[in-house]
Amino acid sequence: MTVIEHWIGGRFTAGVSTRRAPVYQPATGQQQHEVLLGEPDDVDAAVTAAAAAFEGWREESLSRRTKVLFAFRELVNARAGRLAEIVSDEHGKVLSDAAGEIQRGLEVIEYACGIPSLVAGSYSHQASAGVDVFDFREPLGVCAGITPFNFPAMVPMWMHPIAIACGNTFVLKPSERDPSVSGFVAELWREAGLPDGVFNVVHGDRVAVDAILAHPGIAAVSFVGSTPIARYIHQQASATGKRVQALGGAKNHAVVLPDADLDFAADHLSASAFGSAGQRCMAISAAVAVGGAADELVDRVSRKAGEVVVGPGRDPASEMGPVITPAAKERIENLIAAGERQGATLAVDGRGLKVPGYENGFFVGPTVLDRVGAGMDVYREEVFGPVLSVLRAPTVDDAIEMINSNPYGNGTALFTGSGAAARRFQRGVHVGMIGINVPIPVPMAYHSFGGWKDSLFGQSHIYGPEGVAFYTRAKVVTQRWPGEDALTEASLHFPTAR
Repeated sequence: MTVIEHWIGGRFTAGVSTRRAPVYQPATGQQQHEVLLGEPDDVDAAVTAAAAAFEGWREESLSRRTKVLFAFRELVNARAGRLAEIVSDEHGKVLSDAAGEIQRGLEVIEYACGIPSLVAGSYSHQASAGVDVFDFREPLGVCAGITPFNFPAMVPMWMHPIAIACGNTFVLKPSERDPSVSGFVAELWREAGLPDGVFNVVHGDRVAVDAILAHPGIAAVSFVGSTPIARYIHQQASATGKRVQALGGAKNHAVVLPDADLDFAADHLSASAFGSAGQRCMAISAAVAVGGAADELVDRVSRKAGEVVVGPGRDPASEMGPVITPAAKERIENLIAAGERQGATLAVDGRGLKVPGYENGFFVGPTVLDRVGAGMDVYREEVFGPVLSVLRAPTVDDAIEMINSNPYGNGTALFTGSGAAARRFQRGVHVGMIGINVPIPVPMAYHSFGGWKDSLFGQSHIYGPEGVAFYTRAKVVTQRWPGEDALTEASLHFPTAR
């Protein structure tokens, strides 16, 4: 059985790791690999390699860094099919979905290729008599990323291309559930010409995470995952003086007004709720039907749910694959049962789904629960599965209040034909990312991604302009070059411009 090793200092290594964890093929339910679980000494080895590499990489010209980024971009693009296969085999998502993940990661790499303009400073000539002022941005040092299972290629690419382009070095701790793609990406970085030690991968569980949070050689930590862990990451890393961007969980609502095109809305609700088996932090898990839209919307979404082709990720006919682990399957099915028990109407039940030839796979079918209440477990918790809860609200204002009362503030959407309603909605909801007739409003790479409230800990969103600012710090220089005939006497007064 293949053992997935760490990548430290430009090579695969077992380090001092002795513990291992299984890596499953979710469609079959069979174990396909083992992954090493890193110890604090493995994290220290990666940080040591990254710190040594930083001294040279930070001094590399913007031109040299850009050439490496462009080469990396070309390699990722050329190997996109293979990357998608690795993701599909360990995550379970269908190949088309995995290919989309790679594409969105590529967009961030392409954004990072523009690093010369992204870190360009400003210059003020003659700010005072004979005095010029200018600023520039410098890298932080060793940065770390702790990333989730649901996008094992894309989410790390939200971090390391920008961090590395800015002149930092990087230690990635990917999810131990689908770790193989990170090693493949590390080899692409090497092939692109990145010096050894600039990009490192340490696999592991909480032991490795805690070692990262405590390590004095790490300047900044980026995290994407659940809200309880995001809060923990932020608290622990901040306590040791690190910069932190920690993106947490979500309960994303889609509000459907009576004037919306209900076929359009139902089609996109189905895709956003059931795509990737609902294992997206931007998935729509709660549809809020306003006024008379509810019954017809439930009928159409239920029909769409029944048409989704569920199967193994490598099958081109499959539109939705399994969930990641048997524990995830059990948790999702328990929340469906709780919703029914607490008074919701089960319009479509995805429990007990068996895919022919893959009877041991971790499959849960698309599920629709109608008349869900705000106090129900299936609404309060982040399900992270192919479950759409339908709530009902008499007016758009009631729908806005429902969203604002929820502790999460990641993403939301509105389906309507009214510009006035859209404007009222987008200004009224307390959410970081909003879609108008767009169910999954993930910003392009030249904007930044992140939510509000319990969906974000720290001040910085990820990638885009905020990502560049996070991975750099500014210096401002005020300079004078006095000639012999222009010397002025110093003053004890506070300096002012003249």
